[in-house]
Amino acid sequence: MIHELKEIINKAIINQEKGLKNVLASVVFLEGSSYRKPGVRMLIAEDLSSVGAVSGGCVEKEIIKRSESVFVDEKPKIITYDGRYRLGCEGVLYILIEPFFITTKFLKEFYKTTTAREPIKIESHFIKQDEAYGNFGSTVTFKNQQQFTFSDAFSINSKDEVDTITQVLQPAFRLIIIGGEHDAVKLCRIAANLGWEIDVITSAKDSKKLSDFPGANSVVGESPETIQFSDITENTAIVIMNHSYVQDLKYVIKLSEYNPKYIGILGTPKRRERLFNELFEFTPNISDEFLDNIYTPAGLHIGAQTPEEIAVSIIAEILAVIRKKEPFSLRKINGKIHTS
Repeated sequence: MIHELKEIINKAIINQEKGLKNVLASVVFLEGSSYRKPGVRMLIAEDLSSVGAVSGGCVEKEIIKRSESVFVDEKPKIITYDGRYRLGCEGVLYILIEPFFITTKFLKEFYKTTTAREPIKIESHFIKQDEAYGNFGSTVTFKNQQQFTFSDAFSINSKDEVDTITQVLQPAFRLIIIGGEHDAVKLCRIAANLGWEIDVITSAKDSKKLSDFPGANSVVGESPETIQFSDITENTAIVIMNHSYVQDLKYVIKLSEYNPKYIGILGTPKRRERLFNELFEFTPNISDEFLDNIYTPAGLHIGAQTPEEIAVSIIAEILAVIRKKEPFSLRKINGKIHTS
């Protein structure tokens, strides 16, 4: 996911400033099942500190140990990790370990792309062998077709026969929180831990500061009469928590012009009926599709009571809606958890 790559890049820059070399470990192929899937990465510094994870914890220790040769000779290699005997995951991981250096030109293009919320394509080239050396490595291609590698040891134009894994990282999931009270702060904090990009809209009469919402990307004071939304129809959820029915109604009317995929609103079932009735009065042409995207009371019914628990229930509902899943206990599954 893009937020994991961003964390890796930020840490790599810090390490480079300290004079430390970095290597990138990427899961490029999987035989059987594992805790995480191909495309996950971790960064290892020359002092053997690390950021990111490719599994649940045990794999990382061995990857760090086996990465030491790459620091010495700067030659990328492929290793395998058989989890069938150690993790109980019934899978064999193929892991690419490559030198990892961030140039100023790459960094500029990376942050330009993430700010514009554009996808990034990463291709990793490898072979399915253990402790194999060769012309292996990754390329990053941006929307403007600029392409970068992480190491001079890897040649894109080589004609060697290798396997390739292609991954398109979509922009970070975006959460818009409309409200400025303590429960909005809790929702912001927990969502930030998921790597979501969070924009907070508070009252124009009582605007808050960015420092009031740890993890937020922006905090602005606005009103439903003047607010203008952009790029909210895909990969975005909106949670309205004003604790003011009138303000909630005004924002929903405004959002009917955009039709986002998820609108969560705090409240009660009785409040929901009133909201829908008045929506028809103010916007008689409102679509059934828009109404279907309104979730109020917001959140899954998991017995949540505290602001933190309510935030968890709302985030769980957002994930279920966006990923088109009907929530139930995983103990009811007999086969694979992930089908793709």
